[in-house]
Amino acid sequence: MISVDTVYQRVLATANKEQRGYITPQEFNLYANQAQMEIFEQYMNDKEDYNSEKIYPFTKNLGITNYFNLDEITDDFGNPNFYAIGSITTTPSPQYSSHFLNSIVVEEVSYMEYTRISNTPLTKPSETRPIYYVRSNVIYVVPDIVNIDYQMSYISKPKKVAWTYVVVNSKPLYNPGASDHQNFQLHASEETTLVFKILQLAGIGIKDYNVVQVAAQKEVNKIQQEKQ
Repeated sequence: MISVDTVYQRVLATANKEQRGYITPQEFNLYANQAQMEIFEQYMNDKEDYNSEKIYPFTKNLGITNYFNLDEITDDFGNPNFYAIGSITTTPSPQYSSHFLNSIVVEEVSYMEYTRISNTPLTKPSETRPIYYVRSNVIYVVPDIVNIDYQMSYISKPKKVAWTYVVVNSKPLYNPGASDHQNFQLHASEETTLVFKILQLAGIGIKDYNVVQVAAQKEVNKIQQEKQ
């Protein structure tokens, strides 16, 4: 967890030092969310990060049934919160069948693969070898087994960042007690990277490419130092 106020103050301090003007809370929140999502997606694309402590806060488990709609997964404010499925397993059910005394991993396939393997006797899904595919954000498990529930592990998106405030003497004053206040959910080591990325986006927003170049070079230097 990274304090949204700490990042905002660092961004403002750098912008003021470079005489680049004032970044409003609305602009900051917009840039902050874009920067957070870019870093988060880098986690997902990097195999080392994917299994690291950086991803752990976003790893969730949920009991589901067949035909579960992934759009039902939302954050505390009702915003869509689903990013990717990790795995789906059957929930042990001794009352139903001996097949399900232990969990069975449900294999993921594409819809095109499903139509192909379903027409082949050797690969046709069965109770002991179930499959699932996702279409229009709905999970379909085949075969559709009555009275069997499933456990899904998934990756959630970061919550929407919000530097919240009240206006005092025509100036925004930080208000961490607001109901929609939200810090960054990224790993603490990403604080400086967030500052650089937000400065890049702010530089583009005010059409000041010097800010972009300086911030980009600092980010490159940071990455190189981490790899040494």
